[in-house]
Amino acid sequence: MVVVAATSTSARLSKRGAGTDVFVLDCSVTMAWVFDDEDDPHAASVRDRLGRDVALASSIWPLEVGNALLVAERRKRVSRAEAVRFLEVLRQLPIDVDATAMIGAADGVLQIARQTGLSAYDASYLELAARFGAPLATLDRRLASAAARLGVALCG
Repeated sequence: MVVVAATSTSARLSKRGAGTDVFVLDCSVTMAWVFDDEDDPHAASVRDRLGRDVALASSIWPLEVGNALLVAERRKRVSRAEAVRFLEVLRQLPIDVDATAMIGAADGVLQIARQTGLSAYDASYLELAARFGAPLATLDRRLASAAARLGVALCG
């Protein structure tokens, strides 16, 4: 399920079981799960990690996913019913949305955005991965390149 809870992400992560890894999920990987023509082995391997590992997403992730689905509907890539079904599936997945990050981490997000030339949106995923020392799952080449420059690991 997509989790937006009152407790902090760091508190929830401290309770994770032994052998559980943490990774940061971005919208590019999530949307590859929707479209057959964007099927990607990396996105599939990330999807397979769900359930055994903890997936973190930036607080903007639900809006990015929603906007991507809306654009896909408008372009007739998915029907409204397919978009609704995909959101229902996402709600069932163990994805933890870091709801407090944007206020508490805004300075870090802006600093990363300035340093890398990324949008604040993409920098929010990179900031989250850096803050938790977690690898980043992305299909976005610019974001992956910026992560490498900042020493943030990628899911591989």
